[in-house]
Amino acid sequence: MSSRHMLVRMLYKGLAKHLPLSDSKFNLGGKALRRFCAKQVLPHCGNNVNIERGAQFAWDLRIGDNSGVGVHALIAPHVTIGDDVMMGPDCMLFTSNHGMKLAGVPMWRQSSSKPVPIVIGNDVWIGARVIILPGVHVGDGAVIGAGSVVTKDVPPCAVVAGNPAKLIRMRDDE
Repeated sequence: MSSRHMLVRMLYKGLAKHLPLSDSKFNLGGKALRRFCAKQVLPHCGNNVNIERGAQFAWDLRIGDNSGVGVHALIAPHVTIGDDVMMGPDCMLFTSNHGMKLAGVPMWRQSSSKPVPIVIGNDVWIGARVIILPGVHVGDGAVIGAGSVVTKDVPPCAVVAGNPAKLIRMRDDE
């Protein structure tokens, strides 16, 4: 990692992450600074991206045009977010889990599972406090209701909600 990347990461973690919300009357340039940091260090950061206050994300996050990472989001490594994605506050995207196979060994002593990437398609709305688990693919145009726990793939244009998230209906063109 270059010294420039290290410096930008420190700038994000030490300052930008803590500045006021993007839509705050006195946001002190937080939105612009968070976007600047993301553009410098992420492998792909599209145009008009909004990283909100308190967001924590892995430095391999790939995020498309006009997409946002919600307030206090927590995004693990190996996540791809498409274009035009809206994310509410307090969302968590996990790509691995704790080991738990051996009942005679404390779970904290077992290694974590191998990360399985999460892919969020284009034009997706992720409601507040959604949890998305390892390996999930969310199809284009999908909507995930607030508070949902997504354990399985979400088809394109599906509206899902609940714990575990279940199909509520399909979006249509009307």
